Amino acid sequence: MEEKRLGAYIDIAIQREEESYDFYTVLGSRLEDKGTKHALELLAAEEKKHREFLEKYRDGGYGADALRMDKVIDYKIAEHMDMPAIDKDMKPEEVFLVAAHRELKSYNFYTGLAGLHPEGELKQIFLKMASQELKHKEKVEYLYSNTAFPQTDGG
Repeated sequence: MEEKRLGAYIDIAIQREEESYDFYTVLGSRLEDKGTKHALELLAAEEKKHREFLEKYRDGGYGADALRMDKVIDYKIAEHMDMPAIDKDMKPEEVFLVAAHRELKSYNFYTGLAGLHPEGELKQIFLKMASQELKHKEKVEYLYSNTAFPQTDGG
């Protein structure tokens, strides 16, 4: 029974990673700015790697120690700024802010799943996936801040 529940949770997580991949791919296809498109392609590739990791984990290829939990800087930009509307004429900083909101939702999804489980392998997998999503959020918030507030020649 527990093995069946584990598989169901992993399948939900796989579906979320596929949705994130599709989101970044479709959003990138709507944009003109090549740098922003490239950044979204990189994010989509990371979501694809997450899906592949989860599939391999589900199929017995990894243990709970397969993902590292690195220290992440959370700028908390998404928590303090509204998500802009998605359209084809978005500025790069708006795209990165949308992505930050998306990664925050993914982080909350995985931490929520982890909170539903007692200590053990499944809880650790969800906490590690949450850490990965927080890393993505860190990246896109960094891109947002550097795009919205570029450094000038004067410092």
